[in-house]
Amino acid sequence: MVDDSPELRKLLEPVVEDLGYELLLVELVGSGQRTLRLYVDAPGGVNLDDCEMVSRNVSAVLDVDDPIAGAYNLEVSSPGIERPLVRESHFRDHVGERVKIRLIKNVLGRKRFTGMLTEVIDGAVVVEVDGEPYELAYDDIESARLAPEFQGPQH
Repeated sequence: MVDDSPELRKLLEPVVEDLGYELLLVELVGSGQRTLRLYVDAPGGVNLDDCEMVSRNVSAVLDVDDPIAGAYNLEVSSPGIERPLVRESHFRDHVGERVKIRLIKNVLGRKRFTGMLTEVIDGAVVVEVDGEPYELAYDDIESARLAPEFQGPQH
């Protein structure tokens, strides 16, 4: 899987973990005014106060080390319902759930797969799409998220 931002993760993960949270994903997005987006989680979830505490502590480290050239905004949030899946353990924790995976390159003529995560094997995940299993190499995954289906009200 493409690492989200390995240099920033290496710098910020110890700060986040020392506060008792897991750093799920680090994204540096945009051009011009960029955004550094951190997704954090903890057993029992995180709330706004948790995100604020992580933001203050991470900001202090970023101010000292200054790893990002130019101006940027810092956003800290919970993973939400469409939780990003980054590590192999994240995939293992969500076998049996619906996922959306985007690949770096085409596999069988497609780059996007939305379906049931059925298995995590050495170096790959298996996603069932429309009854067909697809084995996707972990190293080919650009991004992956949970993709829950919502059902309308039953009458």
